[in-house]
Amino acid sequence: QVRLVESGGGLVQAGGSLRLSCAASVRTFSPYAMGWFRQAPGKEREFVAAMTSNGGSTYYADSVKGRFTISRDNAKNTVYLQMNSLKPEDTAVYYCGAHLSGSFYIVSSYDYWGQGTQVTVSS
Repeated sequence: QVRLVESGGGLVQAGGSLRLSCAASVRTFSPYAMGWFRQAPGKEREFVAAMTSNGGSTYYADSVKGRFTISRDNAKNTVYLQMNSLKPEDTAVYYCGAHLSGSFYIVSSYDYWGQGTQVTVSS
């Protein structure tokens, strides 16, 4: 059983920054690729960022490229999402996911999900 817990969400003004964390309760964290998704009211859960299990490659949605950075610390079983230059359209519940195989971009490919953390960006 893998449990993921997100934290770090909150309310910020446009242009501000937040760092989200996702802590994994698992014996071995390193085999999992990790991703961040978000879901705004009335919308489907959408891909934000992902990182391979060894941290060698990262992937970003065009909407966040250049503003968000995904990283991981396998020693702490934690993945992070640094969000800079936040915009009101970034407002959503942010979820982290873990998977062993499949597309980084597709929700259904992820094996485990956290409960989500709310990010609200005011104009």
